Amino acid sequence: MKKGFFTFLFFLFLFFLLAGYWIWQKNSFSKEVVKLEILGPESIGVGEKFEYLVKFKNNGNLRLEDPRLIFEYPEQAILPEGTSRRVEIGVEELGEAIYPGEERTFSFEARLLGKIDEAVEARATLSFRPKNLKAYYESFTTLTTIIKSVPLTFDFDFPPKAESGKKIILNVNYFSNIDYPLSNVVIKMEYPVDFEILRASPESLEMEEWEIPVLNKGQGGRIEIEGKLEGKIGETKFFKGRIGVFKDGRFLILKEINKGIEIVRPLVYIRQEINGNPQYVALPGEWLHYEVFLKNIGQEPLTEVFMVCQLEGEAFDYETLKSDSGYVRPGSNIVVFDWKDIPELQYIDITEEAKLDFWVKLKEDLKGIENPALKNIILVKGIKEEFLTKVSSKIELVQRGFYYDEVFGNSGPLPPEVGKTTTYTIVWEIKNYYSTIKEAKVKAVLPENVELTGRIFPEKETSKFSFDPESREVVWSIGEVERGVGVEKPSLSLAFQVAFMPDKSQKGKTPLLIGEAEISGEDVWTEKIISATSSPLDTRLATDPQVSEELGIVQ
Repeated sequence: MKKGFFTFLFFLFLFFLLAGYWIWQKNSFSKEVVKLEILGPESIGVGEKFEYLVKFKNNGNLRLEDPRLIFEYPEQAILPEGTSRRVEIGVEELGEAIYPGEERTFSFEARLLGKIDEAVEARATLSFRPKNLKAYYESFTTLTTIIKSVPLTFDFDFPPKAESGKKIILNVNYFSNIDYPLSNVVIKMEYPVDFEILRASPESLEMEEWEIPVLNKGQGGRIEIEGKLEGKIGETKFFKGRIGVFKDGRFLILKEINKGIEIVRPLVYIRQEINGNPQYVALPGEWLHYEVFLKNIGQEPLTEVFMVCQLEGEAFDYETLKSDSGYVRPGSNIVVFDWKDIPELQYIDITEEAKLDFWVKLKEDLKGIENPALKNIILVKGIKEEFLTKVSSKIELVQRGFYYDEVFGNSGPLPPEVGKTTTYTIVWEIKNYYSTIKEAKVKAVLPENVELTGRIFPEKETSKFSFDPESREVVWSIGEVERGVGVEKPSLSLAFQVAFMPDKSQKGKTPLLIGEAEISGEDVWTEKIISATSSPLDTRLATDPQVSEELGIVQ
């Protein structure tokens, strides 16, 4: 009897076990049967309009009740007006349940902010309760989008080198080509410890942060900061800048710069000027007037001074070397200054300075010279000083204007009429001969009644193009211009469109469309700033063969 009782208990246990398994299997649910995904661009430019698509599908056999979808925009997103960053969609839009096989898609419009290569993440969560179950489940997913471009110009314009204690001017240029108005824009500056700020324009609190309420496409400006920089010779002092927007109490960086100035030593015992400039940059074919200054900084007068200047460099035309006070042997590369012939060298008192000079011409053609450098080795009273002068590249800028072109297709009356808008195309073309130019910029000023339309070609240059509404200065921050561009290689050019609306005072005249254009940049070989200019343009458009002079007179 006992054996039968235990058998009964065993079968009873087995029955409950099988029944429980059947009930569990009937009511079990895997949230993996719900497919949830966010579709959107893998990369995008700042300010570009796009849509996130949130898509879900019930791949199971159970009805999913009480559904709720939550979509969370990235913190860097610019949202449509009236939209919150966290969007909840409940049964009012989803219905009471998601049925087996049912698929739904919801779209969410957005624009993104951020700096280049920044990863921006959106998130979606779908919660639901499977039929016959009391437990709620959640499925979630994310989508990461990379910021691929920021069509916003932000750069520094200041000399690469400076003497300790001397004043320097730091210009901060900014210009937006983002196809969306940016609000709450802020520029932040960080200075070296040894930089003393003297003034800034426009002024700001502690001259470290500037607020720009709205920055529209085609708008920009400039911040000018003047100060003194102290440091040891050879040190490099770095300036840092960031431009971004404040959003929900968070500063979102769009671009940042870190650029240095090297502290250099001025000449002390012996100094030299060429054509009146101590830091002269020579050009092929020109005459050079060398002036050498000897200053007595010792404790006793200098007497019976004998000085030799020895020139070295293939760019010199030694046949032209001459001096009024020194001795030059024909065809030689040496100028000798003897106290016996020059009274000024017989006695130089303490703190006094003597000046000696000579002339020499450079060769016209330097194409065959590998390193066009000019060296003057000065020997005096046991002191040897070497001065190196590099021969600069030659850079050219051509500014042309057109009404009839194939770039933008201009519109408006021609000849222009008072109170009506006519558009024109301005083209800048660059040639560079001998060495690479870095940090090259083209600048020109627009008259008050001429405005930019925002159209630029090629489009890849738009992030380098800026306009300061205060000074009316248009700036193309090119960057590097390779040696031979426009000479041995294709030329470098930019086209942009302007709109001109003449007023009554201009009737019967041919007003300016754009002022004189100037290109400048640092010659990599000479480490000096070089520049070139091109003539201003008026409505006569002398560079457009289809526009006669009569078509330039305002009606």
